[in-house]
Amino acid sequence: MPFAHAVLHEENGAFGISFPDFPGCITGADSEEEAIRKADEVLTFHVGGMLEDGEVLPVRRSLRELLADPETREALSDGVLFLARYELPRKSIRINISMDETLIEAIDRAAEHANQSRSGFLADAARQRIRDLLKAE
Repeated sequence: MPFAHAVLHEENGAFGISFPDFPGCITGADSEEEAIRKADEVLTFHVGGMLEDGEVLPVRRSLRELLADPETREALSDGVLFLARYELPRKSIRINISMDETLIEAIDRAAEHANQSRSGFLADAARQRIRDLLKAE
């Protein structure tokens, strides 16, 4: 499983995660443990979005390269570096499902509002439901 460097920050009891090689990818939580757990999830989601948009993933920099970067050094002045794992999207598989037509119409309206395809909207909804179920365990 691929990984990327992440920086854990704490400010006033809130914890945040940033990724030096993935600018704009951030997450936060109320506890250190929750923030670290969410790091893998948000990075996987971010990478999936980049690939879906046709972007090229950045090459992971070495520790030496990161420490030579002034922005990363500054982030590490009050943060802790750790490794976050992410999953690469796999090949899409076409499926055939049945749903109430009014539900499908509502899904299509919501997907259009979110600028997504029906498949993308349903996949995001399924991922969110899975995350919610895992949190409840």
